[in-house]
Amino acid sequence: MSDSNENGAAQFGRSDTGSNGPIIPKSASEALRPEKAPQPPKRSRKARSQVVIFLNFVMTVIVFVALAAAGTVYYAMHQYEKAGPLEANKNFIVRGGAGISEIASGLERGNIITDGRVFRFVSEAYLDNDTLKAGEYEIKAGSSMQEIMQLLKSGKSILYSVSMPEGLTVKQMFQRLSDDEVLVGDLPKDLPVEGSLKPDTYKFTRGTKRVEIVQQMAAAQKALVDQIWEKRDPNLPVSTVEEFVTLASIVEKETGRADERPRVASVFINRLDKGMRLQSDPTIIYGIFGGDGKPADRPILKSDLDKNTPYNTYMIKGLPPTPIANPGRAALEAVANPSRTPELYFVADGTGGHVFAVTLDEHNANVRRWRKVEAERAAEAAKAAQDAATTAQPQ
Repeated sequence: MSDSNENGAAQFGRSDTGSNGPIIPKSASEALRPEKAPQPPKRSRKARSQVVIFLNFVMTVIVFVALAAAGTVYYAMHQYEKAGPLEANKNFIVRGGAGISEIASGLERGNIITDGRVFRFVSEAYLDNDTLKAGEYEIKAGSSMQEIMQLLKSGKSILYSVSMPEGLTVKQMFQRLSDDEVLVGDLPKDLPVEGSLKPDTYKFTRGTKRVEIVQQMAAAQKALVDQIWEKRDPNLPVSTVEEFVTLASIVEKETGRADERPRVASVFINRLDKGMRLQSDPTIIYGIFGGDGKPADRPILKSDLDKNTPYNTYMIKGLPPTPIANPGRAALEAVANPSRTPELYFVADGTGGHVFAVTLDEHNANVRRWRKVEAERAAEAAKAAQDAATTAQPQ
């Protein structure tokens, strides 16, 4: 028994250090416990510290850059979207060909935005391939950079207008264009043909050239005249477009009431059909004063009826050589399709309209009534002037 025990102890108790070392007895549970794996060899302290320091530096830089970029983006977006410094509405002009850097600098100089660099870089990201449009814009008080960018991107600039009433001559229209301070550039040196410009209200942006408005007016009038000419009464006593516009210009100058124009046109067409002279006072005025027009305080004198000009329809038969004004749509349509009446005469009725007659006797009676109205008005005006002078005298 003793030999057996000693052999078992030798079997379970042999040292790990080698077969020749001393035998250390172990219990059965200790002998069956797994042995620990050997540890890898340790790296030198010097090598370990260099790698860690570099990696730590790189991570620190990445984190710092990321935080700085996030902070910059947050600041830029906050500045871009918050209300701007403008305290009252202000007009801002973007010139043609201006880049975003120039626009941003102009906005900052005008105290419309707080930071031109923020406007430039964030706007470029928003715009992608789009652009900011030239023009004059009204910037509302407190507008953010984003709102300003959207406005300039839309091209919804301020629109101005110039009005050309019916019956103006070409020269009078040119004077209105010349007096407009928003338009730029010179007018054409040669006046267009009388009657070739369309009376209307024309809208434009700051910086529009005067010649561009003239081109629009001419193109619009040609389109209008051609359209109405195609739908004319085939029995009209006019054979060309030029004659058609000439007669329409006379109708335009004879009455300002749209409801009367077809009837006035009927009188002139009836006279042309019968070979009668038109006897239109506006043609006399044009023959004397041309495109400048008659001064407001200058009455038509009886001697004017005897002045021999190509436009004196009291002396010439038929139509004058050119239109005497620029007719509008209503006058053109009245001539193209006039009323069907036998009337040959008309005279003012004192209320802004006219009274019409078929016979000369009826017409002369209407003229006498008009002369009476004129005389009464003249007497009332003289009395009012005398009363005003008396009141103004010191007591």
